[in-house]
Amino acid sequence: MSIVTLLPFIVLIGAMFLMTRSAKKKQQAAAQMRNEMQAGTGVRTIGGMYATVKEIHDETVLLEVAPGVHAIYAKNAIGAVLADEEYNRILDGADPIHAGEPVVPDDASSLTAASADEAGDKGDKIDLGKTEAAAAEPAVDEPAADQAKDTKAAEDTKDVKDAVKADADTVKDEKKSGDDEAK
Repeated sequence: MSIVTLLPFIVLIGAMFLMTRSAKKKQQAAAQMRNEMQAGTGVRTIGGMYATVKEIHDETVLLEVAPGVHAIYAKNAIGAVLADEEYNRILDGADPIHAGEPVVPDDASSLTAASADEAGDKGDKIDLGKTEAAAAEPAVDEPAADQAKDTKAAEDTKDVKDAVKADADTVKDEKKSGDDEAK
């Protein structure tokens, strides 16, 4: 075998080694973070819930999810241990990171002020695409058309019922003749 045929396998094995190595590093960092957790620390669970650590046991952690509400979680369920200032910022709802930036409005009314002025210049009429010729056409007598449709529908329904009854009679006759032949 030549080196050219072995090269893809070598590259594949090297990539797998690097991927498993980085995954192991991430797992070790997460385990170290969980082991360094202390009572009173703010945490975020893997489900996205924020809580304060009250007690730490071998495999579990007692978290205070709300004042007076405690829950037991597995240590593996802790997604991140937060710094005190970040935890308090999240709980208080304050966002000092974006304090100096302009506030974006909840609606787009301020963004469309120029287009509203242009619409006012055209007047309050809205063109729906109707023409004068279409308005001049005589209207069709709708009650007469509806009555004709209802009559036709009733006749079609009667024809279908008659056909079903005839089919049922035919099946009965065939069944009787089959019974007579069997005797």
